[in-house]
Amino acid sequence: MSTSTESLFTSTPARTVKSWAAQSATSALAPFSIGRREPLPQDVVIDILYCGVCHSDLHQVRNEWHNSVYPVVPGHEIVGRVVKTGSDVTKFKAGDLAAVGCMVDSCRVCASCRRGLEQYCEKFPVLTYNGADKVLGGLTFGGYSESIVVDEAFTLKISDKLDLAATAPLLCAGITTYSPLRHWKVGPGQKVGIVGLGGLGHMGVKFARAFGAHVVLFTTSASKIDDGLRLGAHEVAVSKDAEQMKKHAGTLDFVLDAVSANHDINAYLRLLKLDGTLTLVGAPEAPLPVSAFDLILPRRSFAGSGIGGIAETQEMLDFCADHGIVSDIETIAIQQVNEAYDRLLKGDVRYRFVIDMASLKQ
Repeated sequence: MSTSTESLFTSTPARTVKSWAAQSATSALAPFSIGRREPLPQDVVIDILYCGVCHSDLHQVRNEWHNSVYPVVPGHEIVGRVVKTGSDVTKFKAGDLAAVGCMVDSCRVCASCRRGLEQYCEKFPVLTYNGADKVLGGLTFGGYSESIVVDEAFTLKISDKLDLAATAPLLCAGITTYSPLRHWKVGPGQKVGIVGLGGLGHMGVKFARAFGAHVVLFTTSASKIDDGLRLGAHEVAVSKDAEQMKKHAGTLDFVLDAVSANHDINAYLRLLKLDGTLTLVGAPEAPLPVSAFDLILPRRSFAGSGIGGIAETQEMLDFCADHGIVSDIETIAIQQVNEAYDRLLKGDVRYRFVIDMASLKQ
């Protein structure tokens, strides 16, 4: 599906800012001007300093989920500095650091929103990009841009104690792994498996270790053993080795599966002990066949989890500030983003790309 630039707005945007956008599923990202609204009373205007590159950016740009509307300005791992606030804003002032994650609004009245679970809004949250813009109409545009205007209720505080560029991926990769580990009460005395050492998995290892669990990383690549141990895993098992997998069979309390490629989910279900849970945060394109008996015996659970709500995301950012946790990143200029997408497909990044948005002004 394609949308013309002229039809994107139901009202005239107040100002034009620079961005990089994809105009179709087959076009490269390239410079593009977008409109941003003047702040409403509850709004925060943020100059974007850094924006993480998430695999979902690539999915959306290339329409791999078959729901993209063009032009797409990706980016939902946004760190920046407040330059202006609306008259009703109380939590932010000009000069403050601020962050924006995967969503910028929700219905706010459904049961999920009232519980602080805006990510599961029954009317679907307003995504930071390629979502329905409630104010201007048309599409929301994301963080591959100079600035963004966001309601205070969906704007997050960040600490200047952390490396700002390495903080950006916390807004998606961080909260996507933090939320299920918290929900299933991972902590001391538990043995926890993390499947896959990529953008999500490396954060899962860091959080599970910080929560006090005994962490076992499962990877297909022996070349990642040293990195897994460096990041905080107590043990690393190469999942292609049947003997290494057998060693952990029936011993884990919880498994966080961060793999987005097709893989044998049953091999990891068999690692769980009685009443253990495997939670999927990766998003394989094809359905994963599940063996009934790997669930029934001995009473295992197979679950899924998305990002966290706004309150939990703020909790995660505060936890990271207190414990010195950030993502392992490679910083790039916006002019390198198409190359970064190609490398991302090859798994050639350890472990997240982050765009220095100062390069947008070059």
